[in-house]
Amino acid sequence: MVTRRSLLAAGAAGVGGTAGCAAAPSDLDAGDPAATGGDADDETLGDADDETLGDARIGLVGDLMLGRSVADRWAESDDPEGVWGTTLPRLRELDALVGNLECCVSDRGERWPGKAYYFRSPPSFAIPALEAAGVSFVSLANNHILDYQEPALHDTRTHLADAGIARAGAGTNADEALEPATFEAGDLTVAAFGLTDQSTAFAATDDDPGTAFARLDPAVRETRALVGELLDRVADLDPDLVVASLHWGANWETEPRAVHERFGRWLVDQGVDVVHGHSAHVLQGVEVYEESPILYDAGDFVDDYVSYRDREGVRNKRSALFELVVRDGDPTALDVRPTEIVDETARLADGDVAEWVRETVAERSAAFGTTVEGVDGGRDGGRLRIPLGGE
Repeated sequence: MVTRRSLLAAGAAGVGGTAGCAAAPSDLDAGDPAATGGDADDETLGDADDETLGDARIGLVGDLMLGRSVADRWAESDDPEGVWGTTLPRLRELDALVGNLECCVSDRGERWPGKAYYFRSPPSFAIPALEAAGVSFVSLANNHILDYQEPALHDTRTHLADAGIARAGAGTNADEALEPATFEAGDLTVAAFGLTDQSTAFAATDDDPGTAFARLDPAVRETRALVGELLDRVADLDPDLVVASLHWGANWETEPRAVHERFGRWLVDQGVDVVHGHSAHVLQGVEVYEESPILYDAGDFVDDYVSYRDREGVRNKRSALFELVVRDGDPTALDVRPTEIVDETARLADGDVAEWVRETVAERSAAFGTTVEGVDGGRDGGRLRIPLGGE
C-alpha cells in the first residue's frame, strides 16, 4: 500500500496556490448540488514510505450535540459520563476518538441573531463528558460553533485545549480556523483538520472569527488553493495518518451529493487517509477509494432532536461507531458497530435496531461498490467489517 503520508511529505503543490478561508463567502452557495466538473489537479506526489509503525484502533463518530436537554439531563444528575451509556466501555478501549462537536462549550455569549436553533453546553458537563469518552479530536467547522458568538467560540477552544483535546476548523480569524491539529493513537501521530460548506455567515475572514469555510468542490480554484495551503501545514507536522473532518450537505439526506463525492475522492488523491463526513444527522454510505475510507455521513452519536425526524428511511436516532483498524501503520479495515440514541443517551444497539443499522450501512455503501462483510446478521460481535485493501 502506498501511504498517504508519502504524498504529503513531498508537499501539496499539486492542489494549487495558497489562500486563507475562501474570500467573499457570500458569493459561495453552500452545499451546491450542481455537478460543475472542472480541471482539478489529481497529481500524486512522492514515493512510498517504508517506515514500519504500530497498530491502532481509531473511533470516528458523527455529531456530538451536548447542549439543550442532553446537558440538562446529565448535568443535573452530576453524571457527565452517563451520556455515553453502554458505548462507554467500548469507547475507552479505543486508541483515539474523533467526532464533530455540534455545539459551543461555554457559559457566555449572546445568541447569533436570526437562527432557529442554538446549541450550547456548560463546560462543567461537556468537558468531563468528552474526557470520560477519551475524545482525542473534535472538529469545530460547523454551523453551531458561533451560536453564541465570539465569546463562546473563544471559550470552546480554550476549554478543549486545557483538557488536552485537539480541535480544528474554527478560530479567531481565517488563518487560525485553517490550522490543523495532531493527536496520538497508540504510537501513531494523526493530523486532522476541519472544513465546512455550511453557514456562510459563520465563515472566518482575515479579521473576523468563524469557521474554515469553503465550497467543497475540487473544481473551485479558491478551494484547491485553500486545501493546498492546509495540506502544506499538515505536511509540516509530519503525521503518520491524515483525517479530513467535513461538515457538508443538507440535513436528512441519505445519499451524498455528487459534488461531495468528487471532493472526498480528490482529498484522498491529495494525501488524506480518512474522510470523516457529517452534517445530515443520518447515516450515508461508505466508499473505499484508493484503499481509503470515505464516510459520507457518520450520523449523530448523541443528540436531543425530536423523534418525528426518526422516521423510516431517515432514522436520526440510529447510527454507528466506526472504528478504523490500523496495522503496521496502514489502515486495513473499518469496523461498524451499530448504536442508537435513547433518552439523550448513546447506546450500543442490538436486536432489530442493530439489524437495521447493519442493513442500512450495507445498502447505502453498495452504491459505491463497497465490500461489507458480515451483512447476514452481522454476528461478528454485532458489527460489520469493511476491508480497505491494505496489508
